[in-house]
Amino acid sequence: MPSRHDAPQRGPVSTPHGKSQALTPALLLGVLGVVYGDIGTSPLYALRAALGHFTDGGLERWEVLGILSLIIWALILTVTVKYVVFILRADNRGEGGILALMALARDGLASERWRWVVAVIGIIGACLFFGDGIITPAISVLSAVEGLKVVSPHFEEAVVPISLAILLALFLVQYRGTGLMGAVFGPICAAWFAVLAVLGAVEIVHNPSVLLALSPHYAVQFCLNYQLAAFVAFGAVVLAVTGAEALYADMGHFGKRPIRWAWLWLVLPALALNYLGQGALVLRDPAAIENPFFLIAPEWFRLPLVLLATAATIIASQAMISGAYTIARQCVQLGFIPRLQVSHTSETEEGQIYMPQINILLLVGVVILVLEFRNSDSLAAAYGIAVTGTFVCTSILAIIVFRRHFGWGWALSAAVFAPLLLLDLVFFAANVLKIPQGGYVPLVLGGFLFALMTTWHRGRELLFARFRQDGLPLKSFIARLPQSRTVRVPGTAVFMTSQADFLPGALLHNLKHNKVLHERVLFVTVTNESIPVVDPDRRRVVEQLAPDIHRIGLHYGFQESPNIPKELEALREVGIPFEPMQTSYFLGRETVVAAAVPKMSRWRQWLFTVMSRNAVPATEFFRIPSDRVVELGVRVAI
Repeated sequence: MPSRHDAPQRGPVSTPHGKSQALTPALLLGVLGVVYGDIGTSPLYALRAALGHFTDGGLERWEVLGILSLIIWALILTVTVKYVVFILRADNRGEGGILALMALARDGLASERWRWVVAVIGIIGACLFFGDGIITPAISVLSAVEGLKVVSPHFEEAVVPISLAILLALFLVQYRGTGLMGAVFGPICAAWFAVLAVLGAVEIVHNPSVLLALSPHYAVQFCLNYQLAAFVAFGAVVLAVTGAEALYADMGHFGKRPIRWAWLWLVLPALALNYLGQGALVLRDPAAIENPFFLIAPEWFRLPLVLLATAATIIASQAMISGAYTIARQCVQLGFIPRLQVSHTSETEEGQIYMPQINILLLVGVVILVLEFRNSDSLAAAYGIAVTGTFVCTSILAIIVFRRHFGWGWALSAAVFAPLLLLDLVFFAANVLKIPQGGYVPLVLGGFLFALMTTWHRGRELLFARFRQDGLPLKSFIARLPQSRTVRVPGTAVFMTSQADFLPGALLHNLKHNKVLHERVLFVTVTNESIPVVDPDRRRVVEQLAPDIHRIGLHYGFQESPNIPKELEALREVGIPFEPMQTSYFLGRETVVAAAVPKMSRWRQWLFTVMSRNAVPATEFFRIPSDRVVELGVRVAI
């Protein structure tokens, strides 16, 4: 079994290796299609949800301007300042995302206690991301299909069935990979942002006074006048910045410069124009609050706009689904969840993967949400907590990273990130008020996932500690081997072990029952490091322990999937003969039982046992031929 202990990253933060950051039309289209799909569909529901709190008694002009100002400045502060200006600088060997930031924050922390605290923050962020991954497809597709009600009231009863059909089709084609779909994502998103800008600009021409909302004065005035009600409105305003985390998470695919350029010159202007245009429409016709996004369009264009919005929300959902696969694989590699099946859907792109277990869980969750909430306004209550919780975790980890990796003093770190963290906390607290209306969904899901991840992580630590306590030092065995009468048989034996310095239990059992040792023996340990990708020259560490006996250390980053036979075949380069058809792989299958004095509570032991039994077999995860494997069982008490 491989080691789940991540080795600390060495060296400072670096930029993507080998990634060209030249601004080409193809690259910018890719950024629009992958990075900005989620935040780009927020105009479908964000302003309507925010203004919905103040419709009783009619909307005043200054109320509309105040909400618009809050939305515009949320885009500026949370997305532009926090993510575009600062967070994108904190790349982990060119990769981003909450777990990459967590690994970066843990690097160099001497205290094991603080390393665990940082890990917990990262786990919480990852758990909330999965909640976001379930809610995003549901609310996005529902909000787009609801545009049919603007075209004709007769479509009202068809919204839920049509949404379910679209979502089912989307999840059922995931196994084919995203390569074909990705070819059309960029152009569709480019058309989407162009339409957002044009529709908004046309309405602004009719009521240019709405541009006053660009002044933060109206946002401040709104908060001072409404106070508690304004605090409640923050829970809906944050819907305008959902998807901001994608800027950081997808940095490894495109690099910083294209993401920054696309936001500052394309996406932000289009979003601002559309929100201002919707506000101008509501000022001109208060009844448009029913669905300002679709009513802003001419009547002849509303049905095509529904189709375009549906395509855009499918793209946003696809980006979130692919992101969930990536985060899940990172969790496996960092030792927070059991092994899961990973299918590679591209022969050239390592990042294009499909994880059937995650796909099924996401599909079930999305269908339940659509059937339970049935409209996007109700789902908006559930959406905010997952997003804002991730924002808070990112800000906390960023303070640590900028302090340790960029040499910022505590004063500078606090001066930059404390106000941004305070804004994140305000957003989060405002969404806490929506727990009874649906905010409980990501909290329940996140709490369950947190229990799973911490239980698995703790259980593996206890398991490794037991191996070290009961194991025989490998060097002692090698020293006594020449004097032993052990029979050597032809062929190569590969013993997978999580503890490189101790004799694998599978070897002891093999000697006990078969009383033979193969002519060539390889002890293989897989180490998952807290960096995205391990350089090829660091992949394999080979050490000769005795004639024809070698210890092999294989190192992988959290963005990589192990392939043991492929790496072992490369040993021929260093003079170690390796014949796949003459090789047997020996694996230990642990059966976990309670120790006399258990170190985990009973429910955690049960949960850990269930996860262990349902983990993907090591043969499948490490791509080992099943007909070359010998599994030997061992009982381990923890």
